[in-house]
Amino acid sequence: MKKYNVAVVGATGLVGSEMINTLVKRDFPVNHLRLFASHRSAGKELEIKGEKIIVEDVDKSDFSGIHIALFAGGKIASRDYARKFVEKGAVVIDNSNAFRMEPDVPLIVPEVNPHQVKNHRGIIANPNCSTIVMVVVLKPIYDEAGIERIVVSTYQSVSGTGKEAVEELLQGSRAMLDNQNYIPKVYPHPIAFNLLPHIGPFTDNGYTSEEMKMVNETRKIMEDPTIKVSATTVRVSTQRGHSESLNIKTKKKISVERVRELLSSAPGVILYDDPAKNIYPHTLLCDGKDEVFVGRIREDISQENGLDLFLSGDNLLKGAALNAVQIAELLI
Repeated sequence: MKKYNVAVVGATGLVGSEMINTLVKRDFPVNHLRLFASHRSAGKELEIKGEKIIVEDVDKSDFSGIHIALFAGGKIASRDYARKFVEKGAVVIDNSNAFRMEPDVPLIVPEVNPHQVKNHRGIIANPNCSTIVMVVVLKPIYDEAGIERIVVSTYQSVSGTGKEAVEELLQGSRAMLDNQNYIPKVYPHPIAFNLLPHIGPFTDNGYTSEEMKMVNETRKIMEDPTIKVSATTVRVSTQRGHSESLNIKTKKKISVERVRELLSSAPGVILYDDPAKNIYPHTLLCDGKDEVFVGRIREDISQENGLDLFLSGDNLLKGAALNAVQIAELLI
């Protein structure tokens, strides 16, 4: 088997660490692995499969010889360095929102639109975490009955913001349990024991940037600009894993039984739906799992051709690192 020189940019962050773990777990054919981060983390030594690898300063390195570069350093790093990697011959798979809506950049979820990967010009975008776990579930339903409208409310863990947010949740929780004051630094309000309907800056239409990502990315991934999408994204006081409440209106009537049948065999999906036995998706269930769990499937009693579903997926895996590595697997 041919082997590839692979880079991970943002290697010391939550998503970058999961990218490294996923490459190892899935036995990706790596010839040489290079790790990059900002100057603050450069020089750290990480042990991977018994080999000690020094994290390089992305601002001072030569990118020659890299075949595939997985980017997890955020939008600014992607804007600054992605094209420099491409100029040296690498294909960049970028986890930020820097390039997602550019017309010549494929936005890929392998279970949904793998054919688009061939259209890349050096950069492939990894979608938003909440969009990924949603469209994996919606794709089989869309293919069977079409989808006219989606209303989604998300319950997103703090790890979607980063390490500092996880620490803020833990410190804030300890402070509240000890009846002490805690001033948040990452979020505008305390996140411990709280819900914030605020992910990303608010836009002129009253939606947040995170909500508009779900609108625009869903249409691009599903290759259907006619799908109506309304999203409300909520940050919740959990460490890892995103959950979503979905209400959809299909173009054709489809029974709950048929939806369960489709989802039971859908790639990357686990049907977990027996409420009478307390079997339904929840955030702890998906922690560390590759698949998206879906349940609470029922007809919407308020409209024709309506369905309600609930899903949970690991935002750091299928919502980020795993999806990126799966894209790399498509490339090779």
